[in-house]
Amino acid sequence: MIISHKYKFIFIKTEKTAGTSIEIALSKYCGEDDIITPISPVDEKKREELGYRGAQNYFIPIDKYSLLDYLKVIYKRKARRFYNHAPASYVKAYVDPEVWNTYYKFCFERNPWDKVVSWYYWIHKNKTPPPISEFVHSSKAEDIRGFDLYTIDSKVAVDKVYRYEELNDAMNDISERLGLPEVPSLPNAKSQFRVDKRSYHEILTEADIDQIQKVYAREIAYFGYSR
Repeated sequence: MIISHKYKFIFIKTEKTAGTSIEIALSKYCGEDDIITPISPVDEKKREELGYRGAQNYFIPIDKYSLLDYLKVIYKRKARRFYNHAPASYVKAYVDPEVWNTYYKFCFERNPWDKVVSWYYWIHKNKTPPPISEFVHSSKAEDIRGFDLYTIDSKVAVDKVYRYEELNDAMNDISERLGLPEVPSLPNAKSQFRVDKRSYHEILTEADIDQIQKVYAREIAYFGYSR
């Protein structure tokens, strides 16, 4: 997640939508006062090698705390912070209303069937996976964070939800809207874990496709994804 005061944008990071690559790319343009949340050590190293800003300013100022926050800090002895996949509701609660209302807020969404296949390979990257149909019909296939990150009370709370399938056009549009000096170049991050590059139509059975359609009905209805 990034909150850039320099270019006045808020990037909400969803899962399995090239979020880490986009986040690393956008870090290049951040200023010293911008908020950049930590990513994995491997990805932080990649960001450092590129010469981009790393995680910074992600602890939430105490003057933004609610009474409940103070009690949690006392009990858990852990300061509040912005974090990688923070939802829009969380970000809105801890930034000034002017920032939330005037900054360009955006994120990415992906075809749910393709996203579940990507998720399957990601969470089994270091172990032998079960058959994909078994995975699809388990609760683990329901854990991909997306719709609930960019909505508040089931209503889209960001200015734009770009499609992963139109990533290049999206980055061009983001560059133009934000007034970046160039179109961000996306590094490869985490894409190597999907060993089967076939279309999800060739990987999933009809029963799998039906199951994913039920689980991710909100995204499919809102964005008009078709099987």
